[in-house]
Amino acid sequence: MRRFQPWFAVLLALLVLGLPLWLVVATAGKSQGEALTPDLSPPSDWQLLANLGQVWTEGRVPAAFLGSLLIVVPTVLIALVVGSMAAWVLARRSSRWTAVCYAFAISGIVLPPAVVTVVLLLRQLGLAGTVTGMIGVYLGIYMSTVIFFVTGFVRTIPTSVEEAARIDGAGPMLVFRRVVLPMLRPVLATVTILVCLYVWNDVFYAFFVVGGRMDTLPLNLFQVASAGLYLNNWHLIFAYVVLMSLPLLAVLAVAQRQLISGITSGAVK
Repeated sequence: MRRFQPWFAVLLALLVLGLPLWLVVATAGKSQGEALTPDLSPPSDWQLLANLGQVWTEGRVPAAFLGSLLIVVPTVLIALVVGSMAAWVLARRSSRWTAVCYAFAISGIVLPPAVVTVVLLLRQLGLAGTVTGMIGVYLGIYMSTVIFFVTGFVRTIPTSVEEAARIDGAGPMLVFRRVVLPMLRPVLATVTILVCLYVWNDVFYAFFVVGGRMDTLPLNLFQVASAGLYLNNWHLIFAYVVLMSLPLLAVLAVAQRQLISGITSGAVK
């Protein structure tokens, strides 16, 4: 019976992940008439490329794609750099104040931000409706995730490697950049995937902070789906979802390669 358990797990994973993926791709490749009632049946005539082209030209996708990039890229870079440095310090200190700071730093994982308060604060600072304000909101939300994952990973790294670098005359920044940071590639790849996934697909916070002043891909999809262009055009809506998911798939592919490289080359020698 135990021989069938791995196969059952693989089959269950394929069903859970494969069926929704097939539903999206199949519906995106159908004509308008076939997609009125989305189901798992394949399209009689694949029109996926034509639907993607129509979405790209008529759905204001390039401007929304640029808006998403302007928010996601700085958010991920700042969160990784600042979060990993803070996590390294918190992991290497063992005082009571460090424990308090660590608890405060990861509290954002379980404590949701007050949206109304955040919006009012951004208005007082003159950052409401701006890219800077949106990046600040995301950093405040997801910095806790970076610190939580990286801190746990740093604690598994022996301190002897850092001590050897300090004996050779390296300062704290040099130790972090030359010794610690290369070893963090596996966990940084994981955190990159998580933060990109959260920020790229976010509608809730973007709607209240930059909604109406700047387009991101999820906001643009919400707007055009609520208007007349995509009304009952499920083939275009699902084509938009496919188009919006392609950058995330590219990030996942790159991060997976970095994850494997980090595991094999980032070990203590």
